[in-house]
Order: sequence, then C-alpha cells, then structure tokens
Amino acid sequence: MEKGLLMVNTGNGKGKTTAALGQTFRALGHGKKICIIQFIKGDWKYGELYSMERFIDLVDFYVMGNGFTFKSNDLEKDRTIALKGWDLAREKLVSNEYFMVLLDELTYLMTLGFLETETILDTITHRREDLHVVVTGRYAPQKLIDSADLVTDMHEVKHPYQNGILAQKGIEF
Repeated sequence: MEKGLLMVNTGNGKGKTTAALGQTFRALGHGKKICIIQFIKGDWKYGELYSMERFIDLVDFYVMGNGFTFKSNDLEKDRTIALKGWDLAREKLVSNEYFMVLLDELTYLMTLGFLETETILDTITHRREDLHVVVTGRYAPQKLIDSADLVTDMHEVKHPYQNGILAQKGIEF
C-alpha cells in the first residue's frame, strides 16, 4: 500500500533534522522532488544548504526563521517570519509538485503559541493523499504524535556540550 506518511522526529536529543534530511536524501536518490522549509534556523550558512545545492533541480529549500527563537529579543518579529513560513508551507502541502515536504522545527510554532496545533493538523491531514510530510522539533504536541504514522523520539544520553565541546562544522552545522 502506498500512502503519504506523516513522520515526526521529536525529543530532546540531537539528530531530528539530521534524520529528516537523511529521509529526504533517500528520496532524492530515487529522483523525487522535495520541499524543505526551516522555521527557526537563521540565515547563517550550514552544511545542509551546501549539500542541497547539489540537488538544485530536485530541492526547493526555504529558510523562514530568524535564528534561535528561544533566545529572541523580538518574539513578535519571530512570529511574523514563522507565519510567513507557514503560509508557504500551506501552499506547498497542496501542490502537486512534491514527493515529500520537510517542515523542519515546525513544532516550535505550536509550542510557542504562534499557531494552534489544530490549525496545523487540519492542513497536514488535508494534504494530497500521496504526499509524505516530515515534521521535526522538540516538544511535539500529543495531537501531532497521535496523528502521525511514524514518530521517532530522540533522547539525549550524552552530548559533547556537557564536556565543553562547542558546535563543529560538519557535525552540528
């Protein structure tokens, strides 16, 4: 049975976006067209962007965030940018153009109160029947988890930050 899946990567551990990007690379390997929308990440350069440039004909990549919102000095500005990202996501979720849409760090729109979980779920559940959707981010609401076909909960067991090792190119960005 072929059906568009709703896949959620959540939890406190590292690797949610990395796993989702692995899923998109698998689809790219089969020549499938992908849309990636990142809701929180800022406009700094990181490895994912460089990698996706190699698939320019198969990937539409949008960075619709203002950086680490949890450190923000202007949550209203963050909210405005995130809602523009959501408008874009709604458009892409009804498009016939994609095999998969990755909504990276979408959970923060719900947990920060930028959008109601029901609003997001209504759009996702009324997508094209064969469209795969991957949602990432910490603190996925239970309603999202209940609606998903696949949920992975990343648990932090040990992290290099705990030993004073800062983010490294090629590992964290």
